[in-house]
Amino acid sequence: MSKKEPRPADRESPGIHESSRRDKLRKIEEMGIDPWGGRFDNRAYIDEIRAREAEIRFRKENGQEVALPPLDGPEAVDFRVWMQQQGPGELTGPRVRAAGRIVLQRDAGKLRFVNIQDWTGRIQLFIGKQQVGDEGFALASQFDLADLVGVDGELRRTKTGELTIFAEKLHFLCKAIEPPPEKHHGLQDPELRQRMRYLDLNYTDGVLPRFLNRTKIVHSIRQTLAREGFCEIEGPTLHTIAGGAAARPFVTHHNTLDIQLYLRIALELHLKRLLVGGMERVYELGRVYRNEGISPKHNPEFTMLEVYQAFGNYETMMELTEQIILGAIQAIGAPYRLPWGDQEIDFTPPLARRTYHDLFREHTGVAPEDAEAVAKLAQSLGLETANRHPDVIKSDVFEARVEDALVGPVFVMDYPASICPLTKRKRDNPEIAERFELFVHGMEIANAYTELNDPDLQEQLFKTQLEGLPEEDSMAKMDHDFLRALRHGMPPAGGLGVGIDRLVMLLTNSLSIRDVILFPLLRPETGEASVRDPANPVTA
Repeated sequence: MSKKEPRPADRESPGIHESSRRDKLRKIEEMGIDPWGGRFDNRAYIDEIRAREAEIRFRKENGQEVALPPLDGPEAVDFRVWMQQQGPGELTGPRVRAAGRIVLQRDAGKLRFVNIQDWTGRIQLFIGKQQVGDEGFALASQFDLADLVGVDGELRRTKTGELTIFAEKLHFLCKAIEPPPEKHHGLQDPELRQRMRYLDLNYTDGVLPRFLNRTKIVHSIRQTLAREGFCEIEGPTLHTIAGGAAARPFVTHHNTLDIQLYLRIALELHLKRLLVGGMERVYELGRVYRNEGISPKHNPEFTMLEVYQAFGNYETMMELTEQIILGAIQAIGAPYRLPWGDQEIDFTPPLARRTYHDLFREHTGVAPEDAEAVAKLAQSLGLETANRHPDVIKSDVFEARVEDALVGPVFVMDYPASICPLTKRKRDNPEIAERFELFVHGMEIANAYTELNDPDLQEQLFKTQLEGLPEEDSMAKMDHDFLRALRHGMPPAGGLGVGIDRLVMLLTNSLSIRDVILFPLLRPETGEASVRDPANPVTA
C-alpha cells in the first residue's frame, strides 16, 4: 500500500460540479462504456457479502490456513499486530460481486478507496491500478459521488482490518449528473427531505430502514389476516356517495357519465356488501382520501386497513387488533416496549380496556350522564354548545380533555350510540354502541364496531342528522343500494379500521406522519432554480 496520504474526494467545488460530471460522462462514452449501465446479474447484497467475513483466511507460506481473530467485542485484537505475528503469507477470501451507489471515495495515487452502499448496507472497495488494469483504473478516475457502480473482486481485510472488496473488475452502472447533498447542510429542511425523498432515502440516516420496516409491517398484517382466513379485495376508489366515515371528501367529475364522484373516504360500505354476498372474512388495505387539514397526525391521502368478520363482534375485533399489532412488532424485530420520543409505549399483551364513560368521568370530573354539567364544562373549554345535541357536546369534550391524556395502549369501549350510526347497540342499553377505539399517546390507531345489520334501523339512522353536527362530521349519509344489500341479510359481524400510517409512526418512533409516508402532499414548487437543485445551494 502506498504511504501517500489519501486525499478526500467527497467534496465538489461549487459552480463546476455539473459540467465536471458531464465531462466525465463523455470520457466514459469515449472508452466505449455505456454511462447508463445495463443488466447486472448475480450480484449479492452487501449485508450478504459482509456475512461471509468468516470465510476469510490467512494462508501461510506452508499452505496452512488460519482463521482471522475477532476484531470487535471484548476479545478484539489489534489486526496489524496479529498480521505481523503470523509471518509470511497472504489473506484469501471468497470471490464476490456487488453493486451500489458511491458515498465516499479517496484517491491515493495508484490506489482508490471507494465506499458503496445498497439498501442493505455499505462496504469499502479497494481499487488498485495493478489489480484492475489501466482501463479499469481509468474508469475509476471518472467516478463521482452518487454514481452507481458494480464490482467483481475478493472479499478480504485491509492492513487496518477494514472489511473490503479488492476489485478485480469494475462495471459502470449509472452516472449521476447532479451531486448529492452537501454532507452537513444540504438536506436539513424537513419539507425538502419530503419533497426529494429519493435523496432523503440515500443520505439521511435511518430513513431507508424506516420505510423498509413499513413494508415489513404491511406484509405482516397481510400474513396475520391470511392465517385467520381473511381474503383481500380491491374496492372502488371512486364513489357516488361519500359514506362510511365522517369526513369532507375530494370531489371530482366523470365526463362520460356526467356525474359527480368522490374519492373514497372509507372502505366500509363495499366490504359490508361482500359480507352479504357470502365473503365471510374480508378486508381491504388501501388508500383513502379526506379533504381536511394537514398536521403531524393527518395527511389528506393515507393508508387504511378495514376488516370484516361474519359472526364476530367488536370484542372479536379487539383480539384481532392485538394479533395484528403484535405480529407487526415481531416482523420488524422490535420488543413490545418501544421508544416514543422521550417516552415509551408498552404493547405487552393484553392491552387495557376502558369504557368511554369511565374515562370521561376520570379525566373531567364530570358525570357523563349529566348533560347540563357536560355543557357547562364544554363552555369553560371554549366549545360551542348552542343548538347542539348533548352527545355531540360530550364528544367534543372527550376529544378536548380525554384523548390527549390517553397514554395507552388502551381500547376505549362503548360509545354513545347517537354518534355511531353504523354500529349495533348493546342489548341491555340501546343508548350505548358496541364500538371501540384504540388510543396510544393521544392518537386514535384503530376503530371498530359490532356492525349494525338491521336495515330499517340503519335507514332511520341514515336520515338522522344530529343537531349541531356539521354534515362533513356526520356518517349519516343515505345510501339506498347499501340498504338494499342489508335487506338481503348481512350476517352479524365485527368490523375494524386501522390507520396504517399512524401504526407505523408508533412502531418506528416517528413523531410526524410525513416521516412514514414516502410522498406526502406538498405545495408544488415554483421557479426553475428550486426545481433543479434545492439541496445544493450552489450555482450549477
